[in-house]
Amino acid sequence: MNMTKLPLDVNDNPIPALKLKDDCAHVLDINAATTRNVDSFSQETRVISIYSDVDVYVRFGENDVEATSSDHFFPAHVYYDLSIGGDGVGHSSYMAAIGVSGSGKLYISEKE
Repeated sequence: MNMTKLPLDVNDNPIPALKLKDDCAHVLDINAATTRNVDSFSQETRVISIYSDVDVYVRFGENDVEATSSDHFFPAHVYYDLSIGGDGVGHSSYMAAIGVSGSGKLYISEKE
């Protein structure tokens, strides 16, 4: 018996379908200096989607978080969902990013 509220595919597997939260879009200007979202993620947000038009390194944390080249690599032109907390795991309110080379934009969407 499936206990999820998510829609199911033909094999009864949950389809991860979340909607975009109103007024919860963030855009980071990416370059050689670390940057992070100005407004914190909502405490109720558990999943974000990210898309960058340049390769970046990313790190999650609080309002003083900084990304470096030793953090997680995220390639350009990939749309990806990430968990930022919930279910007993601490909530990350900010994401920092730094460009691998060049400059561009990183788009973050909070979901519910």
